This record gives sequence, C-alpha cells and structure tokens, in this order.
Amino acid sequence: MRIVLVLGMSAGGVGTHVRGLAAGLVTAGHDVVVAGPEESLSRFELAATGASVTEAAIAERPDPRRDGAALVTLRRLARGADVVHAHGLRAGALACLATLGSRVPVVVTLHNAAPTRRLTGLVYAGLERIVARRAAVVLGVSHDLVDRMRSLGARHTGLAVVPAPPPPVLTRSPAEVRADLGVPQEDSLLVSVGRLTAQKDFSLLLEAVAHLLDLPTRAVIAGDGPDRASLTATIDAQGLPVDLLGRRSDVPDLLAAADVVVSSARWEGQPVWLQEALLVGAPIVATDVGGTRDTLHGAGVLVPARDPQALARGIQKVLTDPDERARQRALSRAAAAELPSIGDAVASALSIYRDAGTLRRGAGH
Repeated sequence: MRIVLVLGMSAGGVGTHVRGLAAGLVTAGHDVVVAGPEESLSRFELAATGASVTEAAIAERPDPRRDGAALVTLRRLARGADVVHAHGLRAGALACLATLGSRVPVVVTLHNAAPTRRLTGLVYAGLERIVARRAAVVLGVSHDLVDRMRSLGARHTGLAVVPAPPPPVLTRSPAEVRADLGVPQEDSLLVSVGRLTAQKDFSLLLEAVAHLLDLPTRAVIAGDGPDRASLTATIDAQGLPVDLLGRRSDVPDLLAAADVVVSSARWEGQPVWLQEALLVGAPIVATDVGGTRDTLHGAGVLVPARDPQALARGIQKVLTDPDERARQRALSRAAAAELPSIGDAVASALSIYRDAGTLRRGAGH
C-alpha cells in the first residue's frame, strides 16, 4: 500500500505520533511518504523511519502563498497513493482540497481543539467544515473532537489510537534530580510539562501553588512558549516557589522524581507526557478535560478545569497523605499496562485505510 502521511508544524505529540506511525508502516512493508514543513521533518528525524520525506510548507497559521505551494505538493504526492492520512486540522483541510476530483481517500486525525478566538475561530470553523464534508474518515484524539466533527456532518468517525512512547530509560535517581534542581529533600517536588500557552493554563497551576504556600513544596515546569514572560512576572510578583525550566531532554527523569505530577490544561488530547508519567509510576493530579480521563485509564486525581482551589485540594491530597500517594503510584503503574503500543496504532491505521478505500469507492467520487 502506498501511504502519504501529512503533518504541519509540530513541537511535540503530533510529530512523535507521525514518526511512530511512519516507522511502523514501513516495517510492515508499506511504501510511505511523509510530507510536512522542513522543521517538523528534521525535528522528528522522519527520514530515519525509512519513509520518503518531502517538504510541504504548511504554515503554522493560514498563509496563502505557503499553503498554495503545499497544496501543489500534496496534489502531486496524492497521485498514485492508496490513502492520504493527514494529522491536524490545517493539514487535513489541505489534504482534502488536494484530492478534490480524485478517488484517493483522505483520513484526517485531529490532535487539538480548534481555536475559538473570534477571527481565528471563523477561519478554523471553515477548515473544520472542509474536513467534515470531504474526508473519508475523521479521527479525534478525544471524544469531544469526534462529537464535534459528527455535529458538522462527518459520516465516518472514530477515536484515534495514540501509542505510548517506549518505556523510558532513566539516567538519574530521584535524589540526583532533586539535587540538580536545588530542591531540599524535605520539600515536595511538583512537576508539570508542556508548552507555555493558554491551552496548558499554567496560570491556573500558579494560582493553585499560591494556595499551598503553607506546604514545603517546589514546583517546576518543563517547557517553553509565548506565555513565559507573563508567568515569570506572576512568579516574581507573588514570590511563588516555581521554576520555569525551559525545554528539557530529561522529562522522564523529572517525572520519576516527582512527588506529584500535575496537568492544569484547559484542553488535552491524549498527551504523551502523561503517558510517560504513567510509565514511571508517578502520582498524577489533572484537570478532567478532553482525552485526559481516557489517557489515564483510571489513574490520577481528576479535578474540574479552571478551578484553582479544586486543583490545590487535589495536589494537597496527594502530598499530605502517604497512603494516597502510594495508591496513585500503583494506579499509574496499572494504567501503564493498558496503554496502546505502536503495533496497536499501526494495526488500527491499516484497518481504517482499508475501510476508507471502500467508503471512497462506494461514494463514487
């Protein structure tokens, strides 16, 4: 089978997912082409999977010139393909437009909720309608994304299988990690991970930490992004025990050293970093949004989004009760055994590709 995988700009989960899928499909004997921006192709070393790679300059935001060039590239790559599988809303809409008039089926996996800001929201609402009406199959990484596409008229939908990363190889002990971070042994260590953006809502985490100042706790956030300056200003103004670590290559070590791992997001799909937290048996407190509940498979203390007091109570519950912390570690380890593998993701994708081809032929276009 000749499969074209398409992705846009990615700094994390989408690129990791596409890389694993490409490698698995190549290993299974399929002819795979991966198209996307040069930054994504190189960051995730997609050529190393054995797939062919082609630059398709899909911009992070709508850009008529670059998107037009990407459309030409995708149209060329789609000729002779058995299926085009695009990841992300913008990549999916371009793939749908590139295959207009052809019998090549398009599968689109949505990894994130569309922006809701007024002007940007209108643009992305248009892209959602293109995908809902033109894609043979639309997958979502969370049930709310699937429901959204069904409401827009998508005929064939499903929940995407997002494989867990390989079990991490830890390079330092928790004590060594704490020493490197300058965290006293008597303090609790809170760890969070993610891009510093509104979606991850680290301002909520800072509010929760402000409610916990009577506990000897140090919080660290691994990641970078546009909200760094505003978060730093809040930390400095309130004297909060929070360190912004920037991008890190030792996330598994940080998670394994944590007394509690916290996700304060307003929305999540199936976040790889929380899968990593399960794999190292970390106690987790998370906002109950998007696909987080499904990802955790019964582990974690779940709290409402945008409620700093509820988040603080959840964190306090884990940090002050050794039995609860031990119970959460055990739940994480049990949940880790339920995480899907790359083999599961490849088998699911191939089944969907075959169904998509049948659906496309049956539709007569």
